[in-house]
Amino acid sequence: MAASELSLGGSLEVPCVQELAKQSLKAVPSRYVRSDQDFVDVSSSADPTSLRELPVIDMQRLLSAGSSLDSMDSELEKLHNACKEWGFFQLINHGVSRGLVEKVKVEIEELFNLPMEEKKKLWQQEGELEGFGQAFVMSEEQKLEWADHFFLVMRPIRKRKPHLLPGLPLPLRDDLEAYSAETRDLGMKILGFMAKVLKMKSQEMRELFDDGMQTMRMLYYPPCPQPELVVGLNAHSDAGGLSILLQVNDTQGLQIKKDGKWITVKPLPDTFIVNIGNILEIATNGIYQSVEHRAIVNSEKERISFAVFLSANPDGYLSPAPSLVTAEAPAQFKRIGVVDYFKGFFSRENLGKSYLDTLRINQGQSD
Repeated sequence: MAASELSLGGSLEVPCVQELAKQSLKAVPSRYVRSDQDFVDVSSSADPTSLRELPVIDMQRLLSAGSSLDSMDSELEKLHNACKEWGFFQLINHGVSRGLVEKVKVEIEELFNLPMEEKKKLWQQEGELEGFGQAFVMSEEQKLEWADHFFLVMRPIRKRKPHLLPGLPLPLRDDLEAYSAETRDLGMKILGFMAKVLKMKSQEMRELFDDGMQTMRMLYYPPCPQPELVVGLNAHSDAGGLSILLQVNDTQGLQIKKDGKWITVKPLPDTFIVNIGNILEIATNGIYQSVEHRAIVNSEKERISFAVFLSANPDGYLSPAPSLVTAEAPAQFKRIGVVDYFKGFFSRENLGKSYLDTLRINQGQSD
């Protein structure tokens, strides 16, 4: 594989849902109707659980070791418990430039409002995942999500598609560069704190994520005439290590599975929603677990979200960190190359944690 190439797989071309929604449909096309989803009543889903039950982590308290060690230890323990018990938390005082965040929000809305002839220049190419479209579509019979995706690889820079980022309108492309740098720095700090509280050797975490992949996915969920029949994003766990989600507008829709029930998340102002991905579950030998989540849609309002995924070095390997493997806690996952892992992940429909389950070591089975 040439240094500039990174092929994670492909997905079949699908219709633009935003354009479909403009047709003032009375009923949803059959390919979007989902009978396989455990739906809650959409009209009451905004308050099955208040947000106070979703852990809130203060980044500034984590960083305050020099002035208040007790404060840091308390926040580290909160972080550890959030990762073990929820796999999700909201991050306040995250340090990413507020002005940059607000600009990116506006520019992502403008990206999805580009004319179709402009979007087509940025559409997924055959056999690829990057650009406008959907992921994990393996057959013409497969049910589709009520959403449009825009996906791209940002880091390592040498792995970028040469036509994609330069094809984005200004100032979005420059602001994505800045946002990429700031969220990577933030993510590496969070991973460092996780290593510390796990008593994992810090170099093991650094080696896994240094020069690691960073991908971005923007999601546009149009209003839907029958929101109770569709899903905006299938129930799944994230492929990467750490996900940093920005809610672009005020429409709710993210749900996480907690104790067998779906909980709708209402983001706090000026926060990121951060969650554990499969790679961190592997690296922490199951101490931290990726959690199923999905998106529901609204009958009246569009929803837009923007996720940054921090993943492992594409030239490396995934396995439980040696410092977390003991006789009492044997390795739970097989060793696999990072590129092979992603190719396997993107080669099938993304449902629940089904792909991660294929990498588990069964009891009594040697690697």
